[in-house]
Amino acid sequence: MNILLAPDKFRGSLTATKACQAMTEGIREAYPEAHIVALPLSDGGEGFLETLVEATQGTYHEVSCHDPLMRPITARWGESGDGTTAFIEMATASGLALLQPEEYQASQTTTYGTGELMRAAMVSGIKKLVLGIGGSATTDGGIGMAQALGWNFCDSDGRTMPPVGASLPSIHSIHPPEQPAYAGVEIVVASDVTAPLFGPEGAAFVYSPQKGAGTQEVENLDAGLQHLAGVVSRTSVGISSLENKPGAGAAGGLGFGLMAFCGAHLRPGAELVMELVGLDLLLKKAELILTGEGKLDTQSLQGKLIGRLCDKAKPRNIPVLALCGTLAAPPTELRKLGLSYATSILTGPVDLPTALRTAYERLREASFWAIHWYVTQKK
Repeated sequence: MNILLAPDKFRGSLTATKACQAMTEGIREAYPEAHIVALPLSDGGEGFLETLVEATQGTYHEVSCHDPLMRPITARWGESGDGTTAFIEMATASGLALLQPEEYQASQTTTYGTGELMRAAMVSGIKKLVLGIGGSATTDGGIGMAQALGWNFCDSDGRTMPPVGASLPSIHSIHPPEQPAYAGVEIVVASDVTAPLFGPEGAAFVYSPQKGAGTQEVENLDAGLQHLAGVVSRTSVGISSLENKPGAGAAGGLGFGLMAFCGAHLRPGAELVMELVGLDLLLKKAELILTGEGKLDTQSLQGKLIGRLCDKAKPRNIPVLALCGTLAAPPTELRKLGLSYATSILTGPVDLPTALRTAYERLREASFWAIHWYVTQKK
């Protein structure tokens, strides 16, 4: 039996690669003769860089850059095995995971480090750059990223503004770089967030509270993002209506900034990753798919990774089994999604630290029982 392993990360405990390893061990115990192909996946968030570098047999490059609070750090970007494409995981330079909870500051954090990673990749000579923008610590509308690439954001007195969310309401003029590093580079952004830039469903109201913003700060950031869109539309940047495109509000407005300042194209993250790792080719031989993620809920039913995987498997009549840390979707909806089997890897009450610490062993055991069940009911 040909089994394709295609999990996402289990947030806080297992990367998608580690999840594949645990699944493989469990399957080997239940069905030693299985032929297993491991394909770690990502939707643009944590694990995005590792997934694509490994899938393309690429290499990593280290860069001295800055974290969300402009402290010096070292981060990596990836290069595909054929040397044509750069992969960047925004969270490695501008992610919330780089900060302690007491350091969360939605108005004072920046995507500047992401721009530094982009510049380093671009000057290397690559012709295509693919960014995953999940896990952001920022709400700066992408002005930090743009400033690192040579853009200048000035107040009414012509002074350069700090590239943080608190500066957004005071931006009076925007000045492009004379020789942009991104000229001639195709930029594609992977994000499964469909939020607009501002408004009740936008970057500030929906996402900035988890980045440390209080009620008044959320309102200020939303007003700042709306102001940024207005300045962009009336200045020499000359691009309008981007603020309402799905994904403009992703990563605190970085989706908008990448479109407005770099001419980037946004793509659904899971769909893009599946395309880049060659999923369709592997599905031709797969007889069974084992997938999983940290939490299987209603979002998984709305075009997220497992939902898109089921969409791929359905016309090929490939059963999909899903294992997750938390199972929070109605059985009828899971069946409608196309899953043949879904279960939590937790077998009893357990506190969160223990669940995270023991996730590998629990996923191994759950994989054993899932494959045992499948093989038994096939007989």
